[in-house]
Amino acid sequence: MMTGTVQTSGLAWLTRVTRHHLFWPVLALVALWVACGIVSPGFLDIKVVDGHLFGQLVDITRNSVTFLLLALGMCLVIATGGIDLSVGAVMAISLSVALTYIDSSGNGENATVALSAIAIALAVAAVVGAFNGFLVAGLGIQPFIATMIILVAGRGIALAFTSGQITTTHSAPFKSIGSGFVLGIPTPVVIGAVVFAVVAVVVRRTALGMLLESIGINRTASHMAGVRSRNITWLVYVICGVLAGLAGLVYGAPTMAADANNIGQLMELNAIMAVVIGGTKLDGGKFSLAGTIVGALILTTLDRAVIIFHLPSESKDLFKAIVVIAICIAGSERLRELSGLRRVPRLPGGPTAAKKVEVAA
Repeated sequence: MMTGTVQTSGLAWLTRVTRHHLFWPVLALVALWVACGIVSPGFLDIKVVDGHLFGQLVDITRNSVTFLLLALGMCLVIATGGIDLSVGAVMAISLSVALTYIDSSGNGENATVALSAIAIALAVAAVVGAFNGFLVAGLGIQPFIATMIILVAGRGIALAFTSGQITTTHSAPFKSIGSGFVLGIPTPVVIGAVVFAVVAVVVRRTALGMLLESIGINRTASHMAGVRSRNITWLVYVICGVLAGLAGLVYGAPTMAADANNIGQLMELNAIMAVVIGGTKLDGGKFSLAGTIVGALILTTLDRAVIIFHLPSESKDLFKAIVVIAICIAGSERLRELSGLRRVPRLPGGPTAAKKVEVAA
């Protein structure tokens, strides 16, 4: 009798795990790491050299921070039923502003100058995000169209700051945010962890997360219920802009070069992809911050896997597309319903009652 109970509880636990929206993304990530480890011995090794962590997994985690910062902001915007196509351009603007300021100061090795450059760049990114929010929340323009304005014009703005040139300079304090270490951990990883923790606390430990979901599910109903949907929508676009600006700084700091034409190219699509892989729906409502981390790690691992598997460079996007499509299909609710992995709730009264509710809806 006891054995039967244990088996039943074990089966119930396994069923709950497989039904979780992160099951397939996490399984795909682990499978990618194992496959890379088989093809490239030492892939899973992590070494400590001079008190610093090194290894391919460490590199993947470091490189995934850019995707994570972009995807966190995008996740909040998508939760409200919106989209932000300008994040790649904001990356270019932010980095161009910071490096131009450092270069013009003539004293890039001064920590105060580096911090000022970071603050000014993030302030400019916040202004761009506020502009997007004004178009969407203030004027009621469709988010796709509103943010496309900066997508098109943003690189022109960045080129204006750099006078149409590739700005290169040197600043050890600024460079450290992309290639330094904090207690042996890469600085970008620390930045990503801190930002994620702050965002998670704000949206999960306050009413903001619930309000975001209510706006995404039904903006009109949430407004009638007293939710200040316009102000909240405006706020998330500002947050998205700031995080995109920070992503640009972290991404460009190691090279200390601002190429406004190329930095952030197609990053908006990668951010959306990371959010979707993590289980957040594009139609708004429920969102997953933890899933966003998994999505960012998967995208970065795929970039490394192309090199490890010695795939032709022209097949890189196809390889990524196949993996992403497979993850999305495996995690789709409709497929889980058809396969019986997702329990369909039954209403009192049986199928007839369910049909009545369906007709009433």
